[in-house]
Amino acid sequence: MARYTDDSRDRVRDAVDMVDLVGTRVELRRAGANRYEGLCPFHDERTPSFGINPAEKLFYCFGCGTGGDAFRFVELTEGLDFKGSLERLADRYGVQLEVVEEDPAAAERRRARERLLELLERTAAFYARFLWDSREAAGAREYLLGRGLEETSLREFRVGYAPSAWDTVLLASRRAGFSDRELVAAGLAQRAKGAGRTYDRFRRRIMFPLCDTRGRVLGFGARAIGADQKPKYLNSSDTALFHKGRNLFGADIARAPAAKAGSVLVAEGYTDVIALHQAELRNTVGLMGTALTDEQVGELARLAPTVLLALDADSAGQDAMLRAARVATRQRLTLRVVPLPVDADPADLVQAEGASAILARVEASVPFVRFRVERELERGDLTTAEGRGAVISALRPLFAELTDEAVRQELLRLVCDRTDLSPNILSPELPSRGRSRPLAPADNTAPALGRALSAAGRAERTFLAHAVALPQAGRAALADLDIEDLFTEETNRRAALHLREHLGSPTLDSSGVDAPLSELLAELAVAGVRPSAAALEAETLKLKIRSVERKIKEAQHAQSGDVAALVTRRHELGRERDAAIARAMEETAAAR
Repeated sequence: MARYTDDSRDRVRDAVDMVDLVGTRVELRRAGANRYEGLCPFHDERTPSFGINPAEKLFYCFGCGTGGDAFRFVELTEGLDFKGSLERLADRYGVQLEVVEEDPAAAERRRARERLLELLERTAAFYARFLWDSREAAGAREYLLGRGLEETSLREFRVGYAPSAWDTVLLASRRAGFSDRELVAAGLAQRAKGAGRTYDRFRRRIMFPLCDTRGRVLGFGARAIGADQKPKYLNSSDTALFHKGRNLFGADIARAPAAKAGSVLVAEGYTDVIALHQAELRNTVGLMGTALTDEQVGELARLAPTVLLALDADSAGQDAMLRAARVATRQRLTLRVVPLPVDADPADLVQAEGASAILARVEASVPFVRFRVERELERGDLTTAEGRGAVISALRPLFAELTDEAVRQELLRLVCDRTDLSPNILSPELPSRGRSRPLAPADNTAPALGRALSAAGRAERTFLAHAVALPQAGRAALADLDIEDLFTEETNRRAALHLREHLGSPTLDSSGVDAPLSELLAELAVAGVRPSAAALEAETLKLKIRSVERKIKEAQHAQSGDVAALVTRRHELGRERDAAIARAMEETAAAR
């Protein structure tokens, strides 16, 4: 895989117009000399809490805590990794990327990979032309259109047809300069046992290109057109490019809509995905089989934070949902289930009921925990005391995982209705971690630095925001402070150490591994703190006062004789702080 030079990355960053880039997703309005704000594209809100700093080319949302640089913005909104976002921005702003000089072996591997990608791309184009232009593919066209799939949608997904002859792709690829070895390596051909004759792997089948999120063809899913063909579905074999358990069908097309919607809809079949896209559910992807792997869940997590499972209602589909939940827990994904009738897949529903009906089903999705509770209720024998007891035993660990008391109460009512047991009986039997906790207050989206931190942590971040707003004085203040002593929150401490050396250019690349630090630096740069030397001095003194107060408590606990001197120092710092605050208020009044 090509690696680009640091200079290329810097030139892309310099070329980015942050207002232009973010403005494609967010309606921005100026909110200060170096700040624009708008409604956050990463969570629902009515009051703007999302802002950008166009000079530093950073964004941050004080509502959901998401932030970073231009590369990170593209990663989140378009579902790309850092390399993909770099390439996307380079293309958008006309920057030529330079590849790091490679050793001969690595360069040869890259060239070999690029040839396989070219071969697969050429073959996908050939299959697509053959589907629409050949007499042999008439039956395939009739099948696809008969399922309610439109030609424009089929062309968008580059659906094609592999002819029945055993050597069509083989001969065409040879004429284009590709070797039999490359055809086998790409998964397009295979060698017969014994004689070693090479022949096309896919013949007389409808072809669905399987792409990465950048739209590069890595392999194919192939559906038999005749009843005599086995198996019904045949995928590319695992190659250097394609691994069945890693990819999601349609991820390249669904990537941007999923990022915008904040959710990704998962179906099973290729035609299901295309039908759902036709129904304007453009955030839909498909599985290659019903077993959802760790790698596929990782891909879903990169597309969106919420996954809607529209899998078949049969036992295989329900088992797939349970496997998805086990894997998704490690990825911190929110899982919801779209209710589907038994013996009807999404493509059938779209054709039979129309787009509005399937949209209504998606909007009626339920939290995965409710699906699990309903599944246990449906599977259990609720006609006997023993059966009801078994169901309650099965539900107990599900309720124990709940942290939201409101969700618990809703599910408890459901179980009561289905088992004919009173809440007084069931409630003690089905406790949860969230039981007796008060409901969380409504989200206040007004900007507040470090809202989830302790008072000390918030004070540290407020100081850092003032230091960033006033770089020269901030650099002097940071140089004079004992950061290890004054900063109690680890990320704040690492930010202070970073800013001490890099206050003129405080950001980190989103390519780095320190995401918490990168997001905090973005938050500080977008905070919009009014530059004020007196305010910076006041925030510095607040940190020192907190440090002295901690030492007073330690001395009192140790019954040390230093308490009196520390208390005196606390009063001195307090007087200095009050004076600095008074000057800061005078500066603010004068500015008005």
